[in-house]
Amino acid sequence: MRPALILALGLVSASSSVVFIKASALDPVLLATGRLLVASLVVTPWFVARAREHRTFLRRELKRTLWPGVLLGLHFITWIIGARMTPAVNSSLLVNMVPLVTPFFLAGIAKERLRGAELAATLVAFAGVLWLTGSDFELSREYFLGDLVCFGSMILFAVYLVFGRANRDFPSVWLYMWPVYSLAGLVCAAIAVFTSDFSAGPWTPRELLLVVGLGLLPTVVGHGSMNYALKKLRGQVVGIANLAQVIFAGLLAFLLLDEVPLATFYPASLLIAFGVVLVVRQRNAG
Repeated sequence: MRPALILALGLVSASSSVVFIKASALDPVLLATGRLLVASLVVTPWFVARAREHRTFLRRELKRTLWPGVLLGLHFITWIIGARMTPAVNSSLLVNMVPLVTPFFLAGIAKERLRGAELAATLVAFAGVLWLTGSDFELSREYFLGDLVCFGSMILFAVYLVFGRANRDFPSVWLYMWPVYSLAGLVCAAIAVFTSDFSAGPWTPRELLLVVGLGLLPTVVGHGSMNYALKKLRGQVVGIANLAQVIFAGLLAFLLLDEVPLATFYPASLLIAFGVVLVVRQRNAG
């Protein structure tokens, strides 16, 4: 049960990102840069401790963190930008299409093929997402670019998760996450140099606390837990379980942002939860 419980902790933590993002007024690229550099700094002590024990492995395999780092940085930037360009229902539906595309990447990158129970759970859980957002999805020229950015961001996140599964042989999750966070932060910082006005801010204590919170909770705890789960659970299991973020984000938005969920939120959440339970019950480290 330990990997499943850690995954649940990670999903609850990752779902809090919407609260920090909505509360912040920082430029999207600067916000993504800040959260990743904070995350990198926080996990440094654990990385250093493990690196001393596994120097040979790290020297040989560090290059395998390059693509996940680039993908994560680009995902964070495009997700914040896309979410601000299109209605929330559009971005929610598009970003939660991850389980529909991960089987293709899992087969090609992690050499892991979809099982029958995983397919059934994928369809059940995604039906819940579709029920929640599909009727309100707005397809129009006005939102086309934002929808496209969100769709691209979803693809980036899906491939990032698959690389996490493919790199499950790393001796410690910290040996994997520190270079990924650091590379992703450097990618965002490089882009920020050309796209962002560093003096515009607002660099208030409140904004800095939001950046730190975003780096700690959804990034270190959220992504760290998900990548730990990917070492123990099959990729599609984690992909489907990720849909539970819809439920957790909705509850957090209600509790912290006073956003009252639609009536369809409750039955749709039950359907998503059923799909997640269905796939986790047949979990297999594989």
